[in-house]
Amino acid sequence: MSDLILSETRGAIALLTLNRPNKLNALNYALIDRLMTILDRIEDDAGIRAVVLTGAGDRAFSAGADIAEFSESIKDGPDAAVKAFVRRGQGMTARMEAFPKPIVAAVNGLAFGGGCEITEAVHLAVASDRAMFAKPEINIGITPTFGGTQRLPRLAGRKTALEYLLTGDPFTPQRAYEMGLVNRIVPHDRLIETAFEMADRITRHSRLAVARVITAVTRGLNASIAEGLAIEGEQFARMAATSDTREALDAWLAARSSR
Repeated sequence: MSDLILSETRGAIALLTLNRPNKLNALNYALIDRLMTILDRIEDDAGIRAVVLTGAGDRAFSAGADIAEFSESIKDGPDAAVKAFVRRGQGMTARMEAFPKPIVAAVNGLAFGGGCEITEAVHLAVASDRAMFAKPEINIGITPTFGGTQRLPRLAGRKTALEYLLTGDPFTPQRAYEMGLVNRIVPHDRLIETAFEMADRITRHSRLAVARVITAVTRGLNASIAEGLAIEGEQFARMAATSDTREALDAWLAARSSR
């Protein structure tokens, strides 16, 4: 089971690899559970400041949920399918979205269904020029279940999201960039390097400040502007009392006075 997710640490950054290349890194229940366990461990590891997430092989980041597995849950009835399949997948993407350390997806190939929903949920994403995206669930008579009907409209707008949710048509990395799904597109052989560079630019800052920004954005997206501003103020107040803020301010003021 441990081989379902390959994990290595490079400095302060953990590289996690979805490892079912012969199944296009499909998200079966065991892989999701293993990923959640590893994220728990990383959250508690002070030495790890960020995560890069990618897929094994050159064909897929993840082609989505394991259809053969969840179809068996559907046979057991809607309640069983919601518990085993929907809640598990939504729990995974919600965990990634609210994770206090930045997660950068390195999308190395197909990001269909659940793979696309992971890309929507994580904080930042870099796509290979070989990547391809899709929301194909409608082709098998279901709705997206790992948050795709909610996050994609928030990223891309209602009409753009509905075009892909209702047709199931694939879309290119360039279209994903235009929709706000990925931050940049790079040549395939520079994908992991670029994802690490992006993560490294974040890890130079206070880990507490990074976590507070993630919390403010994640919670504020689902609130009114007034509620969001209150959340922002709350996160500022939590930082203002820390030595991280005092040290950063003192260093900035010292650098300014020496010019």
